[in-house]
Amino acid sequence: MAGFTLNERARLSIELALTAGSGDRPLLQQQDTAARRLGMTGAEIDAARRGSSFDFHTSQAIALALASNDEDRGSRRGRAVRAGIDGQACRKIEHLAAAFRNQPSTEV
Repeated sequence: MAGFTLNERARLSIELALTAGSGDRPLLQQQDTAARRLGMTGAEIDAARRGSSFDFHTSQAIALALASNDEDRGSRRGRAVRAGIDGQACRKIEHLAAAFRNQPSTEV
């Protein structure tokens, strides 16, 4: 089984999920452009914004990023590791999610 790589496409999928409800139209349009540049389809973009992915590992990564508290994160981290996402990738995903949570809202 191939391991999970937190590549540009996976990172963007996580970003799409974390910012889906932001209401920041310029950001959402910029993300759409970036996603299409990476070869993502409209369905893949929509799935990511709903907090999922057609790719099993990316779906697990998104679920970990969306975990709202320490208990949920611990449970999700365990699932992610069992799914083949190593501890280092889990930490990167958690740091990425924390960075987005700590960004000031640009919603108008």
